[in-house]
Amino acid sequence: MADGTATGGRLAGKTAIVTGATEGIGRAISQAFAREGAALVLVARRAGPTADLAGELGGRAVPIAGDVADPRTADAAVTAAVEGFGRLDVLVNNAGHDLSGVPLFETSPERARAIFDVNVFGAFWMLLAAGRAMADAGGGSIVNVTSRLGLVGMSGSAWYGASKGALHALTRGAAVEWARLGVRVNSVAPGLTQTAMIETWIAEHPDPEAFRESRAETIPQGRFATPEEVAAAVVYLASDESASTTGASIAVDGGYTAA
Repeated sequence: MADGTATGGRLAGKTAIVTGATEGIGRAISQAFAREGAALVLVARRAGPTADLAGELGGRAVPIAGDVADPRTADAAVTAAVEGFGRLDVLVNNAGHDLSGVPLFETSPERARAIFDVNVFGAFWMLLAAGRAMADAGGGSIVNVTSRLGLVGMSGSAWYGASKGALHALTRGAAVEWARLGVRVNSVAPGLTQTAMIETWIAEHPDPEAFRESRAETIPQGRFATPEEVAAAVVYLASDESASTTGASIAVDGGYTAA
């Protein structure tokens, strides 16, 4: 549905909310969902890029400019889905605040709260609002985008990892609590992925190419994932192909957390 006209696909007839929709992994998820036939509510903080992406994806994509840390954004997104498309089938909690590279002793209370406001509470507000709508309608699928750092420890990323670990725990608990309501809750845990944010992080080092190679060497596959590879896992969990899958986490990290 890249031009807004496709009606077939693995998500045909479904309506999905994607947060953090305009950049990196979120953009790839939005594009993949559109190709698979979903109607979309795109949520991101900046109004211009959100509206631009909705325009690129065609008439079955609605932009919502808002911060997921504000519960009103969740209410607006769910209302847009139900009133605009008549239903809500899928939520992808992708919006995230990155605090990688900050040692614990240098993490201020303000920065600590900011990352949990988005990565934990923001996802929670979206999950609650979407979960209620899905339960009332007989079911749906929620996919939380977490991180490999929610599964393993890394120096300089402990607080970010703690937020993603909390999201893993929320995924499992909600999956068990809502299973009989028909609401599935799963997660996808990306590793290092070729996004603009990662490229900026690499470019900050004195020898970016050497640093890139050193990071790739920590991954069993020897390379970063692509946003499209992460999006493919999200599409699977959003689709009816995963109807018996809930409370699961799919690592898209080249084997990093398996090593």
